[in-house]
Amino acid sequence: MSGASADAGPPGLPVANGRETVREVWRLSRGYRLRLAATGLLGIVSTGVDLIVPAAIGFLVDRVQTGTADLATVLAVTAVMALSAVVGAAGTALTIVLATRVYHAVLAALRERLVGHAMTLPQHLVERAGTGDLISRSSDDVTAVADAAPAVIPVLTVTAFTIVVSLGGLAALEWPYAAAFAVVLPVYALAVRWYLRVGPGVYRAERTAMSARAQQILESQRGYATVLGFGLAEQRHRAVMADSWRVARQSLRARTVLSMLNARLNLGECLSLAAVLVVGFVLIGHGASTVGGATTAMLLVLRLLGPVNRLLLVIDTLQSALASLSRMIGVVTIPSGPPDVPARATNTAVRLDGVSFRYGEDPRVLDDLTLGIPSGQRVAVVGVSGAGKTTLAGVIAGTHLPETGKVTRPARTAMITQEVHVFAGTLRDNLTLAAPGATDRDLRAALEATGAAALLDALPDRLDTLLGVGGHPLTDAQAQRLALARLLLADADLVILDEATAEAGSTDAGQLDRAADAVLAGRTAVVVAHRLSQAATCDRIMVMEHGRVIETGTHAELVDAGGVYAGLWSAWEAAR
Repeated sequence: MSGASADAGPPGLPVANGRETVREVWRLSRGYRLRLAATGLLGIVSTGVDLIVPAAIGFLVDRVQTGTADLATVLAVTAVMALSAVVGAAGTALTIVLATRVYHAVLAALRERLVGHAMTLPQHLVERAGTGDLISRSSDDVTAVADAAPAVIPVLTVTAFTIVVSLGGLAALEWPYAAAFAVVLPVYALAVRWYLRVGPGVYRAERTAMSARAQQILESQRGYATVLGFGLAEQRHRAVMADSWRVARQSLRARTVLSMLNARLNLGECLSLAAVLVVGFVLIGHGASTVGGATTAMLLVLRLLGPVNRLLLVIDTLQSALASLSRMIGVVTIPSGPPDVPARATNTAVRLDGVSFRYGEDPRVLDDLTLGIPSGQRVAVVGVSGAGKTTLAGVIAGTHLPETGKVTRPARTAMITQEVHVFAGTLRDNLTLAAPGATDRDLRAALEATGAAALLDALPDRLDTLLGVGGHPLTDAQAQRLALARLLLADADLVILDEATAEAGSTDAGQLDRAADAVLAGRTAVVVAHRLSQAATCDRIMVMEHGRVIETGTHAELVDAGGVYAGLWSAWEAAR
């Protein structure tokens, strides 16, 4: 698989190479190949009919030159040209329609596979690449490939058949004409070779830069409250601006490459016309061709140059679409399961042995961490910002794969972060995502257990009320209760709450903590605590600092010890 250029930003999901792209498209086209063959045959026939027009014009030129043209001949030839033009145009149009239908059918199959496969990707891979990369591939890249159809398919379809049939017509007319045009073909071949060598990398870099920018914008929007709360607006603005300039630089490179291609095409066009004119002059001078024959040859070359130039010009669009296509296929070729599946506990205990983790080339966030959580124990993780609490939660949940060490956890593990999501759909749909077989009674029980019974009563259509984008709005506290109810329905052995109730106001905090208690009852749990009052109710507390656990014990033990936790608790009590 090929990667992005150094200027394209951080590494994302893999990109398929040419062979992988062709193989996947060929596989997806299964069931359409007979239609493709029929489309090709129709294209050859319709393009062959188009040869009648230049041949008829050459015939008339010779009759006029010899003085044997009469009105009947002119009318007959004109009628033949008109009929051939209509038949050729109709055949070409039908060819384009059939090709476009196949194209969109294959694209639809690829889009469905992309979205379906994305849901099975190892979460650590998506986390490392950034959700912006995946969203960009399933939206921007799909759009780029779909938008290329109206511009590329007609030109690609017509040009392919026109080149083959017209060169055959030139050779049938007089082989030197075909040879004259063939001599100039290396100019076009070199132009295409240069473009195919330079263009794909440029367009991949442009698309990757767009993904990085999308990731920056998405992170800023998702963490809007945090950005404002910590005064990070200027920092995020600079990050988005830097990625936007990177996109601008890559786009400028792509436009420069296109301009250089145009210069090569203009040279090829001039040389082609000049070569055929010279050959025609020589052949006519030696009596080997007629003026009408030279006219036919020139018209055939002009018919060739138009589609060839249009094809090479839409290579710009084609390369952009191919770059997007290779990024889409890069997703579907990723193995579904994680490459290194962690060991599964026979009970609900959690164990980390010598675990270290870092983001990219950054310093380690977790450093040689060893700890155990017995079955059924509720453990709170506390510490100052940057201590590694969220990273530890991600490693335990399996969203991050450790750089070194081993993680053992229950098979059924569930995690909620403070960025809970309300899906577009009914309340019932939002809940049954976690338990597809749950009955309405099960759903109501889960809502009641998490304190959301009032929410159910307030909704106009109760379980059938539409939520999410365009639906009934929910407050942050209501969305968190919904996520807790979904977690309860999932019935996981290990539950991880990463500041899952941190966004609640003082009015809702106590209620949400009680709802969380109902979800965690009887389960092994890891709670990244934003409020120390929540940590105080846990069976054990782990205090983190610089990626290590520096204190562990019950709330009373740690307060009596007078260490870091005691200081945090004192500050917390004073601020209440």
